[in-house]
Amino acid sequence: MKSLTFGLIVGNRSFFPDAVVVEGRERMIKLLNDMGYNVVSLSPGDTKLGAVETLKDAKKCAQLFKERSDELDGIIITLPNFGDEKSIAHAIRMSGLNVPVLVHAFPDHPDRLDLANRRDSFCGKISVCNNLNQFGIKFTLTTYHTEEPESEEFKRDVEKFAGICRVVKGLKGARIGAVGMRPTAFNTVRFSEKLLENLGISVETIDLSEIIARMKKLSPNDRRVAERVNELKKNFVIRIVPEDALIQMGKLKTILDEWIEDNEIRALAIQCWTSMEENVGIAPCAVMSLLSENMIPAACEVDIMGALSMYVLQLASEKPSALADWNNNYKDEDEVILFHCGNFPVSMYETVEMRYGDVIGTIVGHENTYGACAGKIKASPFTFLRVSTDDIHGKVKAYVGEGEITDEDPKTFGSRGVARIKNLQKLMKFICKGGFEHHVAINLSRVAEAVAEALENYLGIETYHHGH
Repeated sequence: MKSLTFGLIVGNRSFFPDAVVVEGRERMIKLLNDMGYNVVSLSPGDTKLGAVETLKDAKKCAQLFKERSDELDGIIITLPNFGDEKSIAHAIRMSGLNVPVLVHAFPDHPDRLDLANRRDSFCGKISVCNNLNQFGIKFTLTTYHTEEPESEEFKRDVEKFAGICRVVKGLKGARIGAVGMRPTAFNTVRFSEKLLENLGISVETIDLSEIIARMKKLSPNDRRVAERVNELKKNFVIRIVPEDALIQMGKLKTILDEWIEDNEIRALAIQCWTSMEENVGIAPCAVMSLLSENMIPAACEVDIMGALSMYVLQLASEKPSALADWNNNYKDEDEVILFHCGNFPVSMYETVEMRYGDVIGTIVGHENTYGACAGKIKASPFTFLRVSTDDIHGKVKAYVGEGEITDEDPKTFGSRGVARIKNLQKLMKFICKGGFEHHVAINLSRVAEAVAEALENYLGIETYHHGH
């Protein structure tokens, strides 16, 4: 993914030592560049020390940020000394930017509290935050009130902030694809397009019959179909799946790829049960697995909010996401089996075989369900998320948390994994009482803090952070 660019505001106040500002600015820029981020900041040729201290400085900073607004993903405020809180707040307001803001302060050292070295950034940060609150500017704090830029704590805070910025930017103008109609048995995945549109997220629809009609027009010998079939063969263990089923999957992916590109779709949800099997003779799981692996999250049963949840986790982590059922209790009260037929991204499995759908095959015949994926999720820390529209109360809400995918392989079929989540029973009560869906998005990463901060603080989505 593209490297992020941060606007950097270096605070200064004249009666504090200049030397710490010069050093602090250089250290911060070097740290961010070394981490792979681009930095836009005033130079010492623009203002005294390249810092923001006066209204004139604030105007220069605001103009620079305006000129580079298309590049900027977030703003970092750093305080090598106390800083001038008013000018910092004015700079952000006058820039017109509506991006996440991280507030950082340098620590003082007990043996360097003389006039030549004293920072007072600890106190200055409180004043900056007070003014940001007065100006109505939302911001994020570091783990510790003061942190050395080179510390592991601050590096983790920057990575978390980057995840926040990716989520906030990625959801602006996002287009989620709905392929087919919601199966009538799945009331649980109902959602409100209007509430999403109010967040700046649009839903683009296409009837499944249109997809099927386009597939029928494709020749089995079409080069594009052959390329997709080879992609399937390269990514999955295939022992029992017939060639004609693979060709149908190749056609499906060809049409979906074109529709995704033409409509700038960032995530999608596909009707499966049972129209795909009855009309096309395949399950779309393997095709969906590859889409998710290629960073176009694909959810089942036209679960648009599930697809959106997958996309949020992907933005935060830069890793592919899956959609699973909270499916079975396991050996103790903090363990649950996560399961789906299965369409998890390829890289999420230990090993994965393409076969037929065990459950849906009992309804439509196993010969019509080739394409389902079977395998165990890799043992890993993971983050879970569900975003939902609460139409009755006119709001969007979410829950997020973290756990561990264990080494255990439950004695069952399909795509599966055993998750251990502290206080799982409390989480299940929250899900049930809150009217949340049975689907949950998962991602093999630890990004719950970034997701919660992005959703609640910057996007105004009521978010329960489990275990926080």
